[in-house]
Amino acid sequence: MRMELIQPFINAADAVLAETLLEGRVVLDTDVPTATAIASALIGSPVEENDPSVKEAIFELANLVIGNAVTSLNDQGFRFKINPPEPHTEDKGLEGTEDTEALVMSFDTPSGSVFMNIAMRYNRRRRQEREAVVSG
Repeated sequence: MRMELIQPFINAADAVLAETLLEGRVVLDTDVPTATAIASALIGSPVEENDPSVKEAIFELANLVIGNAVTSLNDQGFRFKINPPEPHTEDKGLEGTEDTEALVMSFDTPSGSVFMNIAMRYNRRRRQEREAVVSG
C-alpha cells in the first residue's frame, strides 16, 4: 500500500488520541511521622518508622486516590493511563516544563499534614510536535 494513502489515517489517529489524552503526575508528600501514622491506621496496628510497610501503605493510599480520580475522569470522556507509584524522597521537587500546570493542596489529618501535588501536561505540546513533523 502506498504511504500517501496511509499517512492521513496515521495523522488522524494521532490527532484524535492527542485530543483525548493527558499526561500528568500526582505526588503525595508527607513527613515520616505522618506517613508512619497513616500506615498504622491503614494496617490497623502500630508500625515503626523504618518498617517497609510504611512505604507500601503510602503507595496504596496513592493508588486509591489516583484510581478514584482517574475513574471519574475517564467516565467524563478523558483517557488516562496509570503507572505504579514510585518513591520520591529527595528534598528537591520534581521538575516541570513550560507546558505543565501544577497545583498543590494541603490536607490536615489527625495524623499530620499530607500535601498533594497534581501536575498536568496538556495536548499543546503534542499538537506542536505534529505541526513540526508536517511542516518539516
